[in-house]
Amino acid sequence: MADAHTAHTYPHGVPCWIDLEVADVDAALAFYGRLFGWRFEEKLPPGAPGRYVVASRDGSDATAIAAIATPDKRFVGEPAWHTYLAVDDVAVAAASVAELGGGVSSAPEAVGPPDQPAGWMARIIDAQGASSRLWQAGTRLGAQVVNAPGTWNFSNLLTPDVDRALEFYGPLLGWVRSDDLAVGMARVPGYGDHLARTVDPGIHERQEHVPPGFADVVAGVVPADEPARWSVAFAVADRDESTAEAERSGATVLETEESEWSRSATIQDPFGSELVLAQFDPPQEFLDAEAQAGKG
Repeated sequence: MADAHTAHTYPHGVPCWIDLEVADVDAALAFYGRLFGWRFEEKLPPGAPGRYVVASRDGSDATAIAAIATPDKRFVGEPAWHTYLAVDDVAVAAASVAELGGGVSSAPEAVGPPDQPAGWMARIIDAQGASSRLWQAGTRLGAQVVNAPGTWNFSNLLTPDVDRALEFYGPLLGWVRSDDLAVGMARVPGYGDHLARTVDPGIHERQEHVPPGFADVVAGVVPADEPARWSVAFAVADRDESTAEAERSGATVLETEESEWSRSATIQDPFGSELVLAQFDPPQEFLDAEAQAGKG
């Protein structure tokens, strides 16, 4: 049985990590520290061309804030949250990207100390232009706390052509379309069983009353009337309170949404990056069924 110290590992095809690239790291640390209650640890030595600061929640790694810079410490790139996709072999996966109509914007390389790399990464662009990272884990397995308030909840691929997106990510990552669950959900078959064996032994019992296969869902593939891109969502206890806190700290609210299962807000942080604040708000009958299952 899994316990509180079981490492969260990510099979091939499962989004495993996110980070923010931004010009003003200190300002971003202040903003997100207030918003989500994160604590921070610098991972690069003083004088390095850039910074990589890992954020933790309740003592577990949640995400990171980074500045990717040239040797003269000039920021490179646009501020954005990035999603990392776990792969068994980054070199093999990166080679497949071009065959599937995408591109590799930075070749696979080791990240971290040569003797104990954090992992191996390649930056890729899919067949519709959405950028992400492939990640073969070394010592950094991926996010160790997720779905709790103040942590990463989900990544969605926003795409003008769902079929074309799945023609890319299906062969690359083993994603399977799940139209029987809800529009825009992709599964990695067996992921729910992996969670049950490792960090979430009660997942199947808790999800007894949801459609089969829901535990295998790993990402959203959401129809959108805009260029393809990845979007990240963070769990919050109260959408309205978190949105108000973000606004007080300089964020802009772009959109709010109510659904059967959640209350969300899309915001733009003070540095130009978009993210979603998502409050889990399921129907009462679902909560009643979960409570009843917990008594069994």
